[in-house]
Amino acid sequence: MGKTMGSDKSYQDINAETIDRWIENGWEWGKPISHEEYVKAKNGDWRLHLSPTKAVPKEWFGDIKGKKILGLASGGGQQMPILAALGAECTVMDYSKKQIESEELVAEREGYAIRIIRGDMTKPLPFDDGEFDMIFHPVSNCYVKDVKSIWKECFRVLKPGGSLLAGMDHYINYMVDDDEKEIVNHLPFDPTVNEDQRKQLEKDDSGMQFSHFLEEQIGGQLEAGFILKAIYEDTNGQGRLHELNIPTFIVTKSIRP
Repeated sequence: MGKTMGSDKSYQDINAETIDRWIENGWEWGKPISHEEYVKAKNGDWRLHLSPTKAVPKEWFGDIKGKKILGLASGGGQQMPILAALGAECTVMDYSKKQIESEELVAEREGYAIRIIRGDMTKPLPFDDGEFDMIFHPVSNCYVKDVKSIWKECFRVLKPGGSLLAGMDHYINYMVDDDEKEIVNHLPFDPTVNEDQRKQLEKDDSGMQFSHFLEEQIGGQLEAGFILKAIYEDTNGQGRLHELNIPTFIVTKSIRP
């Protein structure tokens, strides 16, 4: 993995520990769903998010029952319990211990089976070729330096005709200052080579984050062999960019032919 500038730890380990701290402090994306929400999902009342505010269109999923679905960097007990409630055969992989604990908690509470793996998605995925019908991948590759290798692994572990639903942080968030009023950063934003950018992240306990251009995100999916079928954009949900309705996230549905 390599050590991070100014640290004996890899950036992946720094991020796992950072997210664990966020969860202890009540992070929105680390709160598992309630029993009531699980029951609602079983009764057909559900919404899933790959970005802050807009729900994924239900038609993107098709018939979920019986599908083998991988929640990639999708721990936390929020999305996978809903997919399990809808009858999917679920696997979740995440590098945060706390996010893994939440998955175990909800599965035990609701009594469904799920394969839970603590793993680093920057390494080859521990799955067979063509193992899954769908990959559900919420915004998380902003914590990864190289996203193209992840798209290649997603392509490998999907069946022909399988779908990749992915949320991605646009580079706009990494251009601006904390008040989102001024452009202050050179792109790409990479704290492993830019000490000033690393200090910005450390000041706010933001882990190690990386900007990615569309040629890495969408272009990387196409390069891996995916066919892009649908796309939408979303905002941060709060802050000045959100108030100005400036999209900072993209969500895609891509198919392995």
